[in-house]
Amino acid sequence: MKLAGLLLLVAGWGIVMSAVALLPSLMGRAGFALAGVAVELLGLALFVNSHLVLSAGKG
Repeated sequence: MKLAGLLLLVAGWGIVMSAVALLPSLMGRAGFALAGVAVELLGLALFVNSHLVLSAGKG
């Protein structure tokens, strides 16, 4: 899960950067930027959750 979270963080960042570079309209950029941020938040949640589960197992 930790690897999936890290990959989603990178994928979300890539979506946002691609949208800014490739889309001409402001609405298209905003939509893809919001989707990228949502993917990044999902990746962050997975990464933190897997880190907390691993930490709870040690104690």
